[in-house]
Amino acid sequence: MRTVSPAPPQSSMRLRELVFGAACAAALRAAARLGVADALGDAPMSAEDLAAAVKTEPGPLRRLLRALSCHGVFTEHENGTFAHTGMSRLLREDDPHSLRNITLWCTEPWTWDAWPRLDEAVRTGRNVVEDLYGKEFFTYLNEDAPESADVFNRAMTTSSRQSARDVAELLDLSGSASVADIGGGQGHVVASLLEKYPSMRGTLLDLPRVVENADPRLLEGGSLADRVRIVAGDCREAIPVRADVYIIKNILEWDDESTARTLRNVIAAGGPGAKVVVIENLVDDTPSMRFSTAMDLLLLLNVGGAKHTTESMVGRLTGAGLVVDGIRPANPYLHAFECSVPR
Repeated sequence: MRTVSPAPPQSSMRLRELVFGAACAAALRAAARLGVADALGDAPMSAEDLAAAVKTEPGPLRRLLRALSCHGVFTEHENGTFAHTGMSRLLREDDPHSLRNITLWCTEPWTWDAWPRLDEAVRTGRNVVEDLYGKEFFTYLNEDAPESADVFNRAMTTSSRQSARDVAELLDLSGSASVADIGGGQGHVVASLLEKYPSMRGTLLDLPRVVENADPRLLEGGSLADRVRIVAGDCREAIPVRADVYIIKNILEWDDESTARTLRNVIAAGGPGAKVVVIENLVDDTPSMRFSTAMDLLLLLNVGGAKHTTESMVGRLTGAGLVVDGIRPANPYLHAFECSVPR
């Protein structure tokens, strides 16, 4: 008779922790929505005082904090008080590196409907949102879940603001007179580039609902308003923008056809000799793989898209007709693919 050895205790415990991952995500969402991190100052506080500040029951709040403390989000002292950690401070609205909006976006109500159907998405290679809601993902957000759409826009704004300066520092556009930020959200990247290059002109293109709330620097009366054009549109449909350089950041993650259409539109708009800089999270050989591979699965669920490996990104770019001139890290989470349209 063959003897089957039991799983090592550490493997069993780790797997048990992983299958309860939803509890951790839900706890982070609850803490963000309740404003617990904002209520907790520099001095430790008891659960009772925190509960009074955020208007909850102290017993359940203590349980929430204890669960998060196990993951290094807050810490519990021997006297029963709770204090901040590096991670819990990132849930504060006023932290310069805040991840509060991203925490809310990754745990929005639609995600709890979609995750249980991941096996279906893996089996078919299709998104599950259209079957769930009868609409393409962004149509569903804007028509049926506007609050969730607002969370998405705030999360993308946070991400863009935090990485914009890294992108601007990386890129040498000194020989270019104009730059276009395609699908650029509120325009933090183009604003940073215009500040770096005082003689450059810029364009921001994104959906009407997004550009209505563009960075104040770009709007009428802003410090960069006289050097920027704001265009409302969908880059998958057309790009009515002529520029020397096109920036495409974290949007080539849809289904293959949408990605291909966007790249074709950029090439048609820019013409021979135009520069195209594509900036993406990668799922290979980066310090952020646990996060980026999770986002990769979420993209499969909502839009049938994917995060890219270096190889797959190069394949998309060259397949569209671009020449990849170089690949460089912008920061530990983002890589820049510097391309050109053949002459």
